[in-house]
Amino acid sequence: MRSTALRAVALALLSALFFTLTYVLNRAVVSSGGHWQWAVIGRYLITLPLLAVVLPFQGGLGALPNELRRHPRAWWLWSSIGFVLFGVPLTWAASSGPAWLIAGSFQSTVLAGPLLAPLIYRDERRRLSWRALAVGALILAGVMTMQIGHAHGSLDTAAWLAVGAVILSAFAYPLGNRMILLHLERSGTELNAVQRVFGMTLCSWPLWLLLAAVTWVTVGPPTSTELLLAGGVALSSGVIATVLFFHATAMVGRQPTALAAVEAMQAAELLFATVIGLVFLNEALPGPVASLGAVAVVAGIVLFAWMSGRDSAGDPHVAAEAGADRGA
Repeated sequence: MRSTALRAVALALLSALFFTLTYVLNRAVVSSGGHWQWAVIGRYLITLPLLAVVLPFQGGLGALPNELRRHPRAWWLWSSIGFVLFGVPLTWAASSGPAWLIAGSFQSTVLAGPLLAPLIYRDERRRLSWRALAVGALILAGVMTMQIGHAHGSLDTAAWLAVGAVILSAFAYPLGNRMILLHLERSGTELNAVQRVFGMTLCSWPLWLLLAAVTWVTVGPPTSTELLLAGGVALSSGVIATVLFFHATAMVGRQPTALAAVEAMQAAELLFATVIGLVFLNEALPGPVASLGAVAVVAGIVLFAWMSGRDSAGDPHVAAEAGADRGA
């Protein structure tokens, strides 16, 4: 059992590395003079065929085709929120600062779960967890400290807009994902993680194609560099990181302590983003104030994971939804 937990933690750490490439590659597009629109559009257009390759090894389509025929509106709505409303503002914010700043700011997604729960659930899950909110407030304070440190003590309008964009995306992903999970729960349809992500990606395609047409007319066709970097995000985050993380949580779904350790590995994204940005993008290291904020973010994530692991011992819903808020 211990060896299983160690393997799961190692997989979660590896998934954090691949998730981190989202922030780094998005930043690389902007730094090289590319258009952020093609970075996010290309990511989701390329993710679908990549998932189609993986799908036969993950149970095939299963009940997905019938589910989409029966409930197209629910899937289109929540996929658009969970992917489009998540991806567009997060990628746009890449122009506002280094990869570590965006990676750290996105960790405010931990606060989304406790705040959304009373609004979307009608059972015992709707209770507002004050402990989780307190930890979320610590993470949010760390995010703001990072932003203020990066801005040398004062946030201008552009910086505030960037913060708002990252927080919007941090709430949009768990909202869309949780509502799809809740819909499947009510309809009695069983889908695994890859089938669910494939379905959400497919249902978000109409909006991505529309955005692609608008972007093509307004800024021109994508360059080979933009497509290459978008493909890198699609492969690393959309496929490899997602599959690794869900596999890691499935390995220890009934071991609360190990599950908490797996979830806590997302804190490593901040470290990975800092190192990769420094080495490959020549980004500056965070200063003392920003570093203090980063420590608060990491501490908050570890605390939140510990509480989730402890609570999952008595609540089967917690273990079942361990990967529900994982994105980027």
